[in-house]
Amino acid sequence: MPGNFIDVATVWLHAGKGGDGAVSFHREKFVAAGGPDGGDGGRGGDIVFAADDNLSTLLDFRYKRKYTAPDGENGRGARQKGADAPDLVIRVPRGTVLKEAETGLVIADISGDGPVVVARGGRGGWGNARFATPTRQVPRFAKPGLPGQDLHVTLELKVIADVGLIGFPNVGKSTLISTISAARPKIANYHFTTLTPVLGVVRVGQTGEEKSFVCADIPGLIEGAADGVGLGHDFLRHVERCRLLLHLVDVSGSEGRDPREDFVKINTELKNFSPELAARPQVVLGSKCDIATPEQIDGFARYCEEQGYEFHPISAAAHQGIEALPGLIWQHLQALPPVRTFAPEYRAPDPAAAPRRPFTVTRLDEHTFDVEAPWLERILAGSDVDDYESLQYFQTQLGDAGILDELVRQGVQENDTILIGEYQFDYVF
Repeated sequence: MPGNFIDVATVWLHAGKGGDGAVSFHREKFVAAGGPDGGDGGRGGDIVFAADDNLSTLLDFRYKRKYTAPDGENGRGARQKGADAPDLVIRVPRGTVLKEAETGLVIADISGDGPVVVARGGRGGWGNARFATPTRQVPRFAKPGLPGQDLHVTLELKVIADVGLIGFPNVGKSTLISTISAARPKIANYHFTTLTPVLGVVRVGQTGEEKSFVCADIPGLIEGAADGVGLGHDFLRHVERCRLLLHLVDVSGSEGRDPREDFVKINTELKNFSPELAARPQVVLGSKCDIATPEQIDGFARYCEEQGYEFHPISAAAHQGIEALPGLIWQHLQALPPVRTFAPEYRAPDPAAAPRRPFTVTRLDEHTFDVEAPWLERILAGSDVDDYESLQYFQTQLGDAGILDELVRQGVQENDTILIGEYQFDYVF
C-alpha cells in the first residue's frame, strides 16, 4: 500500500456452530417406557491465533480471506454426547494486532507465547433427556446448537522488520537490500525511487543451521520530515517498528552533499520525531566506497567513532564489505531486546457484566408487539409448536426473562399479536 509500511490484511472468521441436541427415546426389549435419552450436541470449534516466529509478513492472508472452524457433532440417542469440534489454529507473525474491521477496535495482540482465542465456537444444544421432569416425562423437543462467533477482522502487522535501512535518497539502500536478500526493489539513479518500504529476508549461516532476520528498505528521508515534509511522518512511523537501524551515508559525496551534514540532518529528524527513536541502536555504513577516496572514508570513519557510532565501509554495487554484513547484523540483534509489544487499545467487555438474556419489546401499533431476542428465537427454533409441553417450556422462558412483564407494562391486551422472529402468537392471559 503506497505510503503505508504496516502490513494489512482483512479476513472473515466463522467459528463452528454447536451440535444440535437429540430428540430420542430409549427403546429396549422388555423395557417399557424407557424415557427420553437424547444426548447433547458437541461444542463448535474456536478460531485461535498463535504467534509463529518463522513468519514475517501477512502474505498468506492475501490469498485466503475466509476461515471457518468445524461444527460440533449432533447429539445421539442413548444419552451420547456429540463430539466437540477441534479448534482452527491460524498462525501469524509475532506482533500482529487484530482489529474489528468496521470500528478499528483492537481485539487481540498476538505478541505473547500462548495462543489467543479470537472467535468462540457455539455451545452444543441440550438433548431432550435434560428436559425430563416428574411432570414432563416425555419431552419431544431439544435445544439446537448455538452459532459460533462471526467476525470481520483486520490484521495489522505492527512489527515487520528487525532492521531498517535509513539514509538520504539515492545513497544505495535499495541496492544493498537487493544484494543481501532476495528482495528486488526498483533501482534507478534518481531521488525517491523507493516510495514504499521493501522487505527482504536476510539469511545467516549455512543450510541446516541458517538463521534469518527481516530487513526493510525504508523510503528516503529529507530535512523537515518530522514536520511532515516529503514522506514525513510516514517514513518515521516505519522506522519506529525496527529494532536496529543501519544508517547509510554516501561518503563519496557523489550527490554534491557533505556526508557529515547528511548524517546530522537525519539523526536530527529522528530526534525531533521521537527521542526514543533517536536512541535506537544504530550502525553506520559508509556507502559507495568504491568511488570514494581513502581520505574521504577515513575522515568520515573518525567522525562516526568520535560520535560513538560503529562504522563499516561498504559498496553494494562492487560487493565490498557485503559478505560479512549479515553476520555482523545478526550479532547486534542477539544483544537487543525482543520485538516491541504493542498493548491492545481496547478490551472486550466482561460477558458476566452484561445481561445474559437481553431483549427489546417494541409496540408496532395498538394491538401488535415485536419482541427482539436472538437467544429466544434459537429456543423457539428447537421447540415443537404442536407439542403442549414444548410450548409450556417456551412460555416459562418468556416469564423468567421478564418479557411477559414488559408486555404487561406496555399495556398488552387479550388476543394482541406478539411477533417473535418468523413466528406470530396471540397473547392469552
